[in-house]
Amino acid sequence: MNRTLNALRPGESAFVEAVSQEGERNMMARLMDIGLTGGARVACLFAAPSGEPRAYWIRGAVIALRRKDAEKVYLREEGETA
Repeated sequence: MNRTLNALRPGESAFVEAVSQEGERNMMARLMDIGLTGGARVACLFAAPSGEPRAYWIRGAVIALRRKDAEKVYLREEGETA
């Protein structure tokens, strides 16, 4: 559980393992509200040349996130056990 959402490259996908409980409570709630909850499949669609923002496909919606927010979401790869 050490790879974060920010590490996904365009075209890659994985599953949400957990959202960090450190940092702003409002941001943690927002990340979970947009569908970044355990088991959700997420795919990186686009990364700006500067690296942020990045666009992700999450539960049927395209969401743009900043690097500092995407780093709070931990992933597991397909085939990994929880």
